[in-house]
Amino acid sequence: MKEFIGFVKKEFLHIFRDYRTLIILFGLPLAQILIFGYVIRNEIQDVRIAILDESKDPVTREISARLLASGFFRIDKHVNSSKEIEGIFRQGKIREVVVFENQFAERLKRDGTAHMQIIADASDPNSAKMIVTYTQGIVATYLGDMNKGIKSPLVIEPRIRMMYNTDLKSAFMFVPGTMAMILMLVSAMMTSISIAREKETGTMEAILVSPLKPLQIIAGKVAPYILLSCINAVIILVLGYFVFKLPIRGNIFLLFGESILFISLALSLGIMISTVSSSQQQAMFISAFALMLPTMLLSGFIFPIENMPRVLQWLCAVLPPTYFIRVIRSVMLKGTGILQVWKETLIMLSMLTIFIGISAARFKERLQ
Repeated sequence: MKEFIGFVKKEFLHIFRDYRTLIILFGLPLAQILIFGYVIRNEIQDVRIAILDESKDPVTREISARLLASGFFRIDKHVNSSKEIEGIFRQGKIREVVVFENQFAERLKRDGTAHMQIIADASDPNSAKMIVTYTQGIVATYLGDMNKGIKSPLVIEPRIRMMYNTDLKSAFMFVPGTMAMILMLVSAMMTSISIAREKETGTMEAILVSPLKPLQIIAGKVAPYILLSCINAVIILVLGYFVFKLPIRGNIFLLFGESILFISLALSLGIMISTVSSSQQQAMFISAFALMLPTMLLSGFIFPIENMPRVLQWLCAVLPPTYFIRVIRSVMLKGTGILQVWKETLIMLSMLTIFIGISAARFKERLQ
Protein backbone atom coordinates (compact mmCIF):
# COMPACT_ATOMS: atom_id res chain seq x y z
CA MET A 1 0.00 0.00 0.00
CA LYS A 2 2.87 2.37 0.83
CA GLU A 3 4.40 1.65 -2.55
CA PHE A 4 1.10 2.48 -4.26
CA ILE A 5 0.73 5.77 -2.34
CA GLY A 6 4.28 6.68 -3.22
CA PHE A 7 3.61 5.93 -6.87
CA VAL A 8 0.50 8.15 -6.83
CA LYS A 9 2.48 10.99 -5.21
CA LYS A 10 5.12 10.66 -7.90
CA GLU A 11 2.46 10.95 -10.62
CA PHE A 12 1.01 14.06 -8.96
CA LEU A 13 4.45 15.66 -8.80
CA HIS A 14 5.08 14.77 -12.43
CA ILE A 15 1.79 16.44 -13.45
CA PHE A 16 2.43 19.58 -11.41
CA ARG A 17 5.93 19.94 -12.87
CA ASP A 18 4.59 19.88 -16.45
CA TYR A 19 2.91 23.23 -17.14
CA ARG A 20 1.51 21.94 -20.46
CA THR A 21 -0.44 19.24 -18.64
CA LEU A 22 -1.77 21.80 -16.14
CA ILE A 23 -2.93 24.01 -18.99
CA ILE A 24 -4.84 21.10 -20.54
CA LEU A 25 -6.34 20.05 -17.20
CA PHE A 26 -7.34 23.45 -15.83
CA GLY A 27 -6.71 26.17 -18.41
CA LEU A 28 -8.58 24.60 -21.31
CA PRO A 29 -11.85 23.89 -19.39
CA LEU A 30 -11.73 27.35 -17.78
CA ALA A 31 -11.22 29.08 -21.12
CA GLN A 32 -13.99 27.06 -22.76
CA ILE A 33 -16.59 27.72 -20.07
CA LEU A 34 -15.82 31.45 -20.06
CA ILE A 35 -15.84 31.76 -23.84
CA PHE A 36 -18.97 29.67 -24.34
CA GLY A 37 -20.74 31.37 -21.43
CA TYR A 38 -20.14 34.87 -22.76
CA VAL A 39 -20.28 34.24 -26.51
CA ILE A 40 -23.33 31.99 -26.88
CA ARG A 41 -26.20 34.39 -26.28
CA ASN A 42 -29.73 34.49 -27.63
CA GLU A 43 -30.17 38.20 -26.97
CA ILE A 44 -28.82 41.15 -28.93
CA GLN A 45 -26.95 44.16 -27.63
CA ASP A 46 -25.82 47.53 -29.01
CA VAL A 47 -26.86 46.75 -32.58
CA ARG A 48 -26.18 49.71 -34.85
CA ILE A 49 -29.30 50.87 -36.68
CA ALA A 50 -30.29 53.85 -38.81
CA ILE A 51 -33.58 55.78 -38.88
CA LEU A 52 -35.29 57.21 -41.95
CA ASP A 53 -38.03 59.39 -40.50
CA GLU A 54 -40.05 61.04 -43.27
CA SER A 55 -42.66 62.27 -40.78
CA LYS A 56 -40.66 63.60 -37.81
CA ASP A 57 -43.72 63.72 -35.58
CA PRO A 58 -44.11 62.92 -31.84
CA VAL A 59 -45.07 59.27 -32.52
CA THR A 60 -42.04 58.46 -34.68
CA ARG A 61 -39.73 60.26 -32.24
CA GLU A 62 -41.19 58.28 -29.34
CA ILE A 63 -40.71 54.95 -31.13
CA SER A 64 -37.12 55.92 -32.00
CA ALA A 65 -36.50 56.88 -28.37
CA ARG A 66 -37.85 53.54 -27.17
CA LEU A 67 -35.58 51.66 -29.58
CA LEU A 68 -32.61 53.57 -28.19
CA ALA A 69 -33.69 53.21 -24.54
CA SER A 70 -34.11 49.45 -24.85
CA GLY A 71 -30.35 48.88 -24.74
CA PHE A 72 -30.64 46.48 -27.67
CA PHE A 73 -30.07 49.13 -30.33
CA ARG A 74 -27.80 52.07 -30.92
CA ILE A 75 -29.00 54.67 -33.39
CA ASP A 76 -25.87 55.26 -35.43
CA LYS A 77 -27.27 57.49 -38.15
CA HIS A 78 -30.36 59.38 -39.29
CA VAL A 79 -30.94 58.85 -43.00
CA ASN A 80 -32.34 61.62 -45.21
CA SER A 81 -33.32 59.57 -48.26
CA SER A 82 -34.08 55.97 -49.22
CA LYS A 83 -31.30 56.24 -51.80
CA GLU A 84 -28.74 56.21 -48.98
CA ILE A 85 -29.86 52.84 -47.54
CA GLU A 86 -27.97 50.61 -49.97
CA GLY A 87 -24.73 52.51 -49.41
CA ILE A 88 -25.13 52.33 -45.63
CA PHE A 89 -25.51 48.56 -45.68
CA ARG A 90 -22.48 48.20 -47.97
CA GLN A 91 -20.31 49.90 -45.35
CA GLY A 92 -21.04 46.96 -43.05
CA LYS A 93 -21.66 48.87 -39.80
CA ILE A 94 -25.44 49.30 -39.88
CA ARG A 95 -27.47 46.12 -39.33
CA GLU A 96 -30.98 47.57 -39.67
CA VAL A 97 -32.78 50.61 -41.09
CA VAL A 98 -36.19 51.62 -39.70
CA VAL A 99 -38.28 53.67 -42.14
CA PHE A 100 -41.32 55.70 -41.05
CA GLU A 101 -43.71 56.76 -43.81
CA ASN A 102 -44.66 60.40 -44.35
CA GLN A 103 -47.42 61.79 -42.08
CA PHE A 104 -47.09 58.77 -39.80
CA ALA A 105 -48.91 60.16 -36.74
CA GLU A 106 -51.59 61.82 -38.85
CA ARG A 107 -52.34 58.58 -40.72
CA LEU A 108 -52.42 56.67 -37.44
CA LYS A 109 -54.92 59.11 -35.96
CA ARG A 110 -57.04 59.49 -39.11
CA ASP A 111 -57.08 55.95 -40.51
CA GLY A 112 -56.17 53.97 -37.41
CA THR A 113 -53.28 52.37 -39.31
CA ALA A 114 -49.76 53.54 -40.16
CA HIS A 115 -46.93 51.73 -41.90
CA MET A 116 -43.26 51.41 -41.14
CA GLN A 117 -40.58 49.41 -42.92
CA ILE A 118 -37.87 47.36 -41.21
CA ILE A 119 -34.91 46.64 -43.50
CA ALA A 120 -32.30 44.24 -42.11
CA ASP A 121 -28.90 43.05 -43.32
CA ALA A 122 -29.57 39.32 -43.74
CA SER A 123 -26.02 38.33 -44.72
CA ASP A 124 -26.13 36.95 -41.18
CA PRO A 125 -29.68 35.50 -41.22
CA ASN A 126 -29.82 34.46 -37.55
CA SER A 127 -28.93 37.94 -36.35
CA ALA A 128 -31.29 39.54 -38.86
CA LYS A 129 -34.24 37.53 -37.56
CA MET A 130 -33.44 38.42 -33.95
CA ILE A 131 -33.00 42.11 -34.77
CA VAL A 132 -36.32 42.28 -36.61
CA THR A 133 -38.10 40.38 -33.84
CA TYR A 134 -36.77 42.72 -31.14
CA THR A 135 -37.78 45.77 -33.20
CA GLN A 136 -41.30 44.43 -33.71
CA GLY A 137 -41.57 43.67 -30.00
CA ILE A 138 -40.63 47.23 -29.00
CA VAL A 139 -43.15 48.68 -31.49
CA ALA A 140 -45.84 46.28 -30.23
CA THR A 141 -45.18 47.34 -26.62
CA TYR A 142 -45.49 51.00 -27.55
CA LEU A 143 -48.68 50.31 -29.47
CA GLY A 144 -50.10 48.43 -26.49
CA ASP A 145 -49.49 51.47 -24.28
CA MET A 146 -51.23 53.71 -26.80
CA ASN A 147 -54.28 51.42 -27.08
CA LYS A 148 -55.05 51.34 -23.36
CA GLY A 149 -58.60 52.55 -22.86
CA ILE A 150 -59.25 52.92 -26.62
CA LYS A 151 -62.23 51.07 -28.13
CA SER A 152 -60.83 51.05 -31.66
CA PRO A 153 -57.19 49.97 -31.33
CA LEU A 154 -54.59 51.69 -33.46
CA VAL A 155 -52.42 49.53 -35.74
CA ILE A 156 -48.80 49.98 -36.86
CA GLU A 157 -47.94 47.55 -39.65
CA PRO A 158 -44.21 46.77 -39.97
CA ARG A 159 -43.17 45.68 -43.45
CA ILE A 160 -40.08 43.48 -43.33
CA ARG A 161 -37.37 43.47 -45.99
CA MET A 162 -34.29 41.27 -45.78
CA MET A 163 -31.34 42.60 -47.74
CA TYR A 164 -28.86 40.28 -49.53
CA ASN A 165 -30.54 37.08 -48.30
CA THR A 166 -34.27 37.28 -48.93
CA ASP A 167 -34.93 33.61 -48.10
CA LEU A 168 -32.73 33.72 -44.96
CA LYS A 169 -30.63 30.76 -46.10
CA SER A 170 -28.19 29.72 -43.39
CA ALA A 171 -25.64 28.69 -46.04
CA PHE A 172 -25.10 32.38 -46.81
CA MET A 173 -23.63 32.71 -43.31
CA PHE A 174 -21.90 29.34 -42.89
CA VAL A 175 -20.12 28.94 -46.24
CA PRO A 176 -17.94 32.09 -45.92
CA GLY A 177 -17.20 31.28 -42.27
CA THR A 178 -16.37 27.66 -43.06
CA MET A 179 -14.07 28.81 -45.84
CA ALA A 180 -12.16 31.00 -43.38
CA MET A 181 -11.92 28.19 -40.82
CA ILE A 182 -10.74 25.58 -43.34
CA LEU A 183 -8.12 27.86 -44.88
CA MET A 184 -6.87 28.97 -41.46
CA LEU A 185 -6.63 25.48 -39.98
CA VAL A 186 -5.25 23.69 -43.05
CA SER A 187 -2.73 26.39 -43.94
CA ALA A 188 -1.47 27.15 -40.44
CA MET A 189 -1.54 23.57 -39.14
CA MET A 190 0.11 21.95 -42.15
CA THR A 191 2.86 24.56 -42.25
CA SER A 192 3.60 24.35 -38.53
CA ILE A 193 3.64 20.54 -38.57
CA SER A 194 5.84 20.45 -41.68
CA ILE A 195 8.51 22.67 -40.14
CA ALA A 196 8.26 20.96 -36.74
CA ARG A 197 8.82 17.59 -38.45
CA GLU A 198 12.06 18.86 -40.00
CA LYS A 199 13.17 20.10 -36.57
CA GLU A 200 12.46 16.66 -35.09
CA THR A 201 14.33 14.79 -37.83
CA GLY A 202 17.26 17.23 -37.78
CA THR A 203 16.95 18.39 -41.40
CA MET A 204 16.11 21.92 -40.28
CA GLU A 205 19.68 22.42 -39.05
CA ALA A 206 20.96 21.68 -42.56
CA ILE A 207 18.57 24.27 -44.01
CA LEU A 208 19.58 26.89 -41.45
CA VAL A 209 23.29 26.62 -42.30
CA SER A 210 22.60 26.87 -46.04
CA PRO A 211 23.29 30.12 -47.98
CA LEU A 212 19.56 30.86 -48.02
CA LYS A 213 18.38 33.87 -46.06
CA PRO A 214 15.62 33.43 -43.43
CA LEU A 215 13.02 35.15 -45.62
CA GLN A 216 13.96 32.87 -48.52
CA ILE A 217 13.54 29.81 -46.30
CA ILE A 218 10.14 31.04 -45.18
CA ALA A 219 9.06 31.79 -48.77
CA GLY A 220 10.21 28.37 -49.90
CA LYS A 221 8.27 26.64 -47.14
CA VAL A 222 4.99 28.45 -47.79
CA ALA A 223 5.03 28.44 -51.61
CA PRO A 224 3.62 24.88 -52.06
CA TYR A 225 0.97 25.40 -49.40
CA ILE A 226 -0.18 28.68 -50.98
CA LEU A 227 -0.94 26.81 -54.21
CA LEU A 228 -2.68 23.93 -52.43
CA SER A 229 -4.71 26.29 -50.23
CA CYS A 230 -5.75 28.30 -53.30
CA ILE A 231 -7.10 25.08 -54.81
CA ASN A 232 -9.02 24.52 -51.57
CA ALA A 233 -10.46 28.04 -51.78
CA VAL A 234 -11.58 27.50 -55.38
CA ILE A 235 -13.26 24.20 -54.45
CA ILE A 236 -15.14 25.85 -51.58
CA LEU A 237 -16.31 28.74 -53.77
CA VAL A 238 -17.44 26.39 -56.54
CA LEU A 239 -19.38 24.23 -54.08
CA GLY A 240 -20.91 27.30 -52.48
CA TYR A 241 -21.99 28.71 -55.83
CA PHE A 242 -23.34 25.58 -57.51
CA VAL A 243 -24.49 23.48 -54.54
CA PHE A 244 -25.65 26.07 -52.01
CA LYS A 245 -26.56 28.78 -54.58
CA LEU A 246 -24.36 31.30 -52.79
CA PRO A 247 -24.08 34.39 -55.02
CA ILE A 248 -20.83 36.11 -55.93
CA ARG A 249 -22.01 39.68 -56.49
CA GLY A 250 -18.62 41.36 -56.17
CA ASN A 251 -15.45 41.34 -58.26
CA ILE A 252 -14.14 37.79 -58.55
CA PHE A 253 -10.51 39.01 -58.81
CA LEU A 254 -10.90 41.00 -55.58
CA LEU A 255 -12.33 37.87 -53.95
CA PHE A 256 -9.36 35.75 -55.04
CA GLY A 257 -6.90 38.48 -54.06
CA GLU A 258 -8.35 38.67 -50.55
CA SER A 259 -8.31 34.87 -50.31
CA ILE A 260 -4.62 34.71 -51.27
CA LEU A 261 -3.85 37.42 -48.72
CA PHE A 262 -5.64 35.47 -45.98
CA ILE A 263 -3.95 32.21 -47.00
CA SER A 264 -0.54 33.91 -46.82
CA LEU A 265 -1.48 35.30 -43.41
CA ALA A 266 -2.51 31.85 -42.16
CA LEU A 267 0.71 30.29 -43.48
CA SER A 268 2.84 32.95 -41.81
CA LEU A 269 0.97 32.28 -38.57
CA GLY A 270 1.74 28.58 -38.98
CA ILE A 271 5.43 29.35 -39.44
CA MET A 272 5.41 31.48 -36.30
CA ILE A 273 3.77 28.62 -34.37
CA SER A 274 6.45 26.24 -35.64
CA THR A 275 9.21 28.46 -34.26
CA VAL A 276 7.87 27.97 -30.72
CA SER A 277 7.07 24.26 -31.13
CA SER A 278 9.57 21.52 -30.41
CA SER A 279 7.54 18.63 -31.88
CA GLN A 280 4.81 17.87 -34.40
CA GLN A 281 2.34 17.04 -31.63
CA GLN A 282 2.98 20.34 -29.91
CA ALA A 283 2.57 22.25 -33.18
CA MET A 284 -0.70 20.42 -33.89
CA PHE A 285 -2.03 21.14 -30.40
CA ILE A 286 -1.17 24.84 -30.53
CA SER A 287 -2.64 25.19 -34.04
CA ALA A 288 -5.85 23.38 -33.17
CA PHE A 289 -6.42 25.00 -29.76
CA ALA A 290 -5.28 28.52 -30.63
CA LEU A 291 -7.00 28.69 -34.03
CA MET A 292 -10.03 26.39 -34.31
CA LEU A 293 -12.04 27.48 -31.25
CA PRO A 294 -11.41 31.23 -31.67
CA THR A 295 -12.18 31.03 -35.40
CA MET A 296 -15.53 29.37 -34.71
CA LEU A 297 -16.61 31.52 -31.76
CA LEU A 298 -14.74 34.82 -31.81
CA SER A 299 -14.61 35.84 -35.47
CA GLY A 300 -18.26 36.60 -36.22
CA PHE A 301 -18.55 33.23 -37.98
CA ILE A 302 -21.53 32.08 -35.89
CA PHE A 303 -22.12 34.66 -33.15
CA PRO A 304 -22.28 38.45 -33.68
CA ILE A 305 -19.27 40.23 -32.24
CA GLU A 306 -21.30 43.19 -30.96
CA ASN A 307 -23.19 40.85 -28.59
CA MET A 308 -19.97 39.89 -26.79
CA PRO A 309 -18.42 41.60 -23.75
CA ARG A 310 -15.92 44.35 -24.49
CA VAL A 311 -12.92 42.20 -23.52
CA LEU A 312 -13.89 39.50 -26.01
CA GLN A 313 -14.48 42.13 -28.69
CA TRP A 314 -10.87 43.24 -28.19
CA LEU A 315 -9.79 39.63 -28.61
CA CYS A 316 -11.85 39.39 -31.81
CA ALA A 317 -9.99 42.42 -33.14
CA VAL A 318 -6.65 40.56 -33.14
CA LEU A 319 -7.94 37.43 -34.89
CA PRO A 320 -7.26 37.34 -38.67
CA PRO A 321 -10.48 35.38 -39.54
CA THR A 322 -12.57 38.27 -38.15
CA TYR A 323 -11.50 40.49 -41.02
CA PHE A 324 -11.50 37.83 -43.73
CA ILE A 325 -15.06 36.72 -42.92
CA ARG A 326 -16.18 40.35 -42.97
CA VAL A 327 -14.51 40.89 -46.35
CA ILE A 328 -15.74 37.72 -48.03
CA ARG A 329 -19.35 38.26 -46.92
CA SER A 330 -19.26 41.83 -48.13
CA VAL A 331 -17.76 40.99 -51.51
CA MET A 332 -19.86 37.88 -52.18
CA LEU A 333 -23.23 38.92 -50.76
CA LYS A 334 -23.22 42.72 -51.00
CA GLY A 335 -21.05 43.21 -54.07
CA THR A 336 -18.76 45.68 -52.32
CA GLY A 337 -15.44 46.80 -53.75
CA ILE A 338 -12.03 47.60 -52.36
CA LEU A 339 -13.23 51.04 -51.21
CA GLN A 340 -15.51 49.36 -48.66
CA VAL A 341 -13.04 46.70 -47.43
CA TRP A 342 -9.73 48.56 -47.57
CA LYS A 343 -9.48 48.81 -43.78
CA GLU A 344 -9.82 45.05 -43.30
CA THR A 345 -7.35 44.46 -46.13
CA LEU A 346 -4.82 46.84 -44.59
CA ILE A 347 -5.15 45.15 -41.18
CA MET A 348 -4.53 41.70 -42.70
CA LEU A 349 -1.50 43.05 -44.60
CA SER A 350 -0.14 44.49 -41.34
CA MET A 351 -0.65 41.18 -39.54
CA LEU A 352 1.10 39.34 -42.39
CA THR A 353 4.10 41.68 -42.11
CA ILE A 354 4.27 41.25 -38.33
CA PHE A 355 4.07 37.44 -38.41
CA ILE A 356 6.69 37.15 -41.16
CA GLY A 357 8.96 39.56 -39.29
CA ILE A 358 8.68 37.58 -36.04
CA SER A 359 9.30 34.27 -37.84
CA ALA A 360 12.32 35.64 -39.70
CA ALA A 361 13.76 37.04 -36.46
CA ARG A 362 13.43 33.68 -34.69
CA PHE A 363 15.10 31.92 -37.61
CA LYS A 364 17.97 34.40 -37.36
CA GLU A 365 18.35 33.56 -33.67
CA ARG A 366 18.86 29.92 -34.61
CA LEU A 367 21.44 30.88 -37.21
CA GLN A 368 23.52 32.87 -34.69
